[in-house]
Amino acid sequence: MPVPPFILKEVPPDVVTFASIRNTVGWSNPELDVLQNSIDSSLFWVSAYDKSELVGCGRVIGDGAMYFYIQDVLVHPLYQNRGLGSQIMHSINQYITLNGPIGATVGLLAAHGKEAFYQQYGFAPRDGQQLGLGMCKFV
Repeated sequence: MPVPPFILKEVPPDVVTFASIRNTVGWSNPELDVLQNSIDSSLFWVSAYDKSELVGCGRVIGDGAMYFYIQDVLVHPLYQNRGLGSQIMHSINQYITLNGPIGATVGLLAAHGKEAFYQQYGFAPRDGQQLGLGMCKFV
């Protein structure tokens, strides 16, 4: 199937559209006001459109100085495996390259089965030796 000409914009989607695409990929959502606060608190967004329909997005969160975390990289299931995730990651990497000082830490939590996708961008699984495995907590 040919790859449509996606339109990438460095702006966040509106909260209802973001909640909808999160649901489409099987993710749950907090209340819309919490989701809006999360959108507004991000350092960088890239939103991908097929005409006017949001079909993918990704964002960077963090302190904007030492720590950058890649979050919410997602592509609508009907648009997966067409290179859109790579385009989103390219935009995110450009932002971090331009805004992250030498020595900054860039992290992410890869969804199960998506580790290889992120490894092509230089991310490595933590083996538990020098830095530990990493941890997270859901509240």
